[in-house]
Amino acid sequence: MTDKERLVSLWLELYPEDTLGKLDVFLSEIEQKAMSGHDGNSDWYKDAVIYSLYVDLFNNDFSGLIDKLDYLEDLGVNCLWLLPILDSPMRDAGFDIRNYDRIRADLLGLPEGFDKEEQVRIFGDFLKQAHARNIRVIFDVAINHVSDEHPWFLEAKQSEDNPFRNYFIWSKDTSLYKEARLLFKGIEESNWEQLGDWYYFHRFFSFQPDWNYKNPDVLLSMSKNLLYWQSMGVDGFRADAIPYLWKEEGTDCENRPKTHTIVKFFRAVLDYAQPGSLLLAEACQKPKEVVKYMGDGDECHAAYHFPLMPMMFKAIAMGNNQ
Repeated sequence: MTDKERLVSLWLELYPEDTLGKLDVFLSEIEQKAMSGHDGNSDWYKDAVIYSLYVDLFNNDFSGLIDKLDYLEDLGVNCLWLLPILDSPMRDAGFDIRNYDRIRADLLGLPEGFDKEEQVRIFGDFLKQAHARNIRVIFDVAINHVSDEHPWFLEAKQSEDNPFRNYFIWSKDTSLYKEARLLFKGIEESNWEQLGDWYYFHRFFSFQPDWNYKNPDVLLSMSKNLLYWQSMGVDGFRADAIPYLWKEEGTDCENRPKTHTIVKFFRAVLDYAQPGSLLLAEACQKPKEVVKYMGDGDECHAAYHFPLMPMMFKAIAMGNNQ
């Protein structure tokens, strides 16, 4: 099966009643932007020494981070994982994304409303400097939810017939998806937030409405976001909150089969454009569920072992490796 045939197959698993017109247009765009120059090392992440940081807390902005690249290289670091850098009100440490194609102005050393060409210049220079030292760059992308200040949500809440309304999940019946657990007990009272006569669905904070992946335009839009940064030279993405992508009535809305299909689609899109881009699963689940997000080598390349991390810290704190 070719990459294109695979994408068509995954698309039809998700949207069997949808025409292929939208997908055909999308695939033609990928073909036009497909990149050459891949170094052939798709397994680079297996030996990566990764350093994670918030750009502003580490050294103010990307200019400051460039100044620290020699230091990081001396440490033996060959991959930087940048904690959220995309435009955000910062109500959830950057995981509430306001614009997927813009970096926060303060990280670029620019005023709000900056010219996007300046972003390309500054961030592009950082990537060039990092790659010159054989340091790859990945960053966080929240793909399950978005800030309620995102332009499309601001549009969606205006009226029921707004073109962006179906990019999010709306209902007047809050018993829908009642089996979905409340992730932030004691902070949020419900997975539904009222707005006028309607409620919108969220799995995290109420200011983070969930995307509606039953709308194919959402899947294509998110794929385009990943492709944009891949084309800039970003080497991979930490996919935040992936277990919750597909909502299904009568289930807990976690780890659904079509969630895995969506992840396979993202992987296939990135591989189609340029193999070698890392997709890292942030799936806070039991290990037996986490490993499924690597599929048969066709989903994420790697995933966090969430239970292991606190156990390591506990062992150190207690002086007991048992």
